[in-house]
Amino acid sequence: MSPVSRSKADSTLNAIREAVGPEGVIDDPEVRAPLLVDHRALYHGDAALVVRPANTAEAARVVALCADAGIAIVPQGGNTGYCGGATPDASGTQVLLNLSRMNAVRSVDPVNYSMELEAGVVLATAQQAAADASLLFPLSLGSEGSCQVGGNLASNAGGTAVLRYGNVRDMVMGLEVVLPDGRVWNGLRQLRKDNAGYDLKQLFVGSEGTLGIITAAVLKLFPRPAASATAFVAVPTPQAACELLARARALSGDAVTSFEYLPALALDLVVQNIDDTRMPLDARAAHYALIELSTASDAEAVGELVQRLLASAMEAGEVEDGVVAQSGQQADALWRLRENVPAAQRAVGNSLKHDISVPVSRIAGFLEESSDAVRAIVPDVRLCTYGHIGDGNLHFNLLPPEGESLERFIASHGEALSDAVYDLVQRYQGSVCAEHGVGQLKRDLLATHADPVALELMRSVKKAIDPQGIMNPGKVL
Repeated sequence: MSPVSRSKADSTLNAIREAVGPEGVIDDPEVRAPLLVDHRALYHGDAALVVRPANTAEAARVVALCADAGIAIVPQGGNTGYCGGATPDASGTQVLLNLSRMNAVRSVDPVNYSMELEAGVVLATAQQAAADASLLFPLSLGSEGSCQVGGNLASNAGGTAVLRYGNVRDMVMGLEVVLPDGRVWNGLRQLRKDNAGYDLKQLFVGSEGTLGIITAAVLKLFPRPAASATAFVAVPTPQAACELLARARALSGDAVTSFEYLPALALDLVVQNIDDTRMPLDARAAHYALIELSTASDAEAVGELVQRLLASAMEAGEVEDGVVAQSGQQADALWRLRENVPAAQRAVGNSLKHDISVPVSRIAGFLEESSDAVRAIVPDVRLCTYGHIGDGNLHFNLLPPEGESLERFIASHGEALSDAVYDLVQRYQGSVCAEHGVGQLKRDLLATHADPVALELMRSVKKAIDPQGIMNPGKVL
């Protein structure tokens, strides 16, 4: 991307202001400031202009003007990402295009089980729109009250129900995308079968705004479960947890919505540092699993199903103890234990994080070997490995030894520990970027650990669609 002359940049920025009008530009420093910092405050940037187009035509006009001038564009949704993918660089030359004004739910089709909505719709609003039609949009994240659908699509968000419904990639029927030259690709198809050439929409899902700006989508909806059951169990080993998962899927007819794994340390940290939490079982165990089943049957039937599952698993030695929530309030209390693991880690100084995935059948072997590998480097490191074991996604987090600061821990051992973890992930045919995307944070990691042929193909796609390199430069590749 060639440098842009000052006069050309100024005239282009003025033209953008005219294109979106006064309501489409954010000049107030206090309003701009939080948009120029990523969610975890790892990256601080600046922007020549922060724009909020009201519709697709305005977004396309902004991109066309930037393309003509060679000005880089950084698309942004709710700015809740963990990898700095929606933060501009510090040069102050890029245009930050925030999609929050494009927040219309265009339609909900209960017969086709689909809905069409704009990229700036907050995830919780999308969920409610489906619920209002007595349907389910199953994507669920901790940030669902502020993250936006466009960002969910751009990062291929996962969440707690991937096991049952897949990533958001699996929920997409069609997209509308502003391309890097300002043209609009209208791929808002509502079809479940369409073999008319390449599946173009999947190029943009997970591309983190590096190929174009998703401005609208058609998403799949599902029947709302009539009832659900939540159980918290102690398991003897991670292998037993994986075997319990397989048993639960088979016995329930694949009605398992979520299956989460917690080691003893994670549960201890939550109970010790988060108010209104307590141990759900009388005896302390080394490993735990949180299971949620949801079905079209009534509450009594799903309750009997989970009881039958636990009885069978106990007989097989996969479960040592367990409790089943008897109300929605009790289920929320069990989920509160899992959801507060990140907050509990922050309360004790936080951790060195690795968001990885491996095949479910290899989780136990990976955990054993990776634990040995990191302890060989730091014998008294504290492992807080937890996560969505149902889809193979583990948050392999390492806390420093008692009394040592995280800063010193990372400075002394961070690189060696991460190398050991990521090398094993590769050997176990896993991914070093499981659910939070690449952004800036993992760009170099991807370059090191991804298959060289895959990287070459990605660069070829990037060059073909964005030859000027103006779409979210410095991210992913």
